[in-house]
Amino acid sequence: MSSDTTHGSLYTQINNKIATVEFGHPASNSFPSILLDRLTNELDELSNNDAVSIIVLKSEGDRAFCAGASFNELTAITSLEEGKAFFSGFANVINAMRRCGKLIIGRIQGKAVGGGVGLAAACDYALATEHASIKLSELTIGIGPFVIAPAVERKIGLSGLSELTIAATEWKSAYWAKEKGLFAKVFETVEELDKEIDLLANNLASYNPEALHKMKKALWRGTENWKQLLTERAEVSGKLVLSDFTKKALQKFKK
Repeated sequence: MSSDTTHGSLYTQINNKIATVEFGHPASNSFPSILLDRLTNELDELSNNDAVSIIVLKSEGDRAFCAGASFNELTAITSLEEGKAFFSGFANVINAMRRCGKLIIGRIQGKAVGGGVGLAAACDYALATEHASIKLSELTIGIGPFVIAPAVERKIGLSGLSELTIAATEWKSAYWAKEKGLFAKVFETVEELDKEIDLLANNLASYNPEALHKMKKALWRGTENWKQLLTERAEVSGKLVLSDFTKKALQKFKK
């Protein structure tokens, strides 16, 4: 467990074989690098915890689910090494979710942008409210959602990824995301969402852990190359963020 206003917070609670992992940050639940590292390590630990059968991933508050990576850190990148390290943050989390031996249920209560969409896509089963609009705005600042693209494409297909990426200024509704396969169900209220997650998690926690583990592996078959792929993608983004176009776009955005 960790908490401070600069680096955000991460709490895990284990009950009835269900581990609820909750992250938070004052800036719309965005992720500084240190919080991404902590989430990666936490998922790895839970993967090896025999007292856990199911993981629920959620964020604090009732507004944004996740605004992606820290904007302040993004604007502070000055070298390829720093850029690659920054974009490797979400690569590491997605790979931790992929290799985790436990099924992960995503609780998407609000808007998701960039890496937040990647997090939702890397969940094995995501439930959302109708306020959970999504957007991939990376092209507007001269980069692209390269690191999270494999996870998003795996859920919504190449056509969905293309539409989401190219319409970089558009919010897509939670119902659009459900239709494409990112969300399994969409609810009108957080109360309904939490009730369904509680029911689902408890049902899953009562099943054979070995069957759940083997199902998890089956669902992620064909992604064994992602450790290398996402690292390569992080380098692509790390180079682009140093371009004059991106530097100017970020300064404009900052103002």
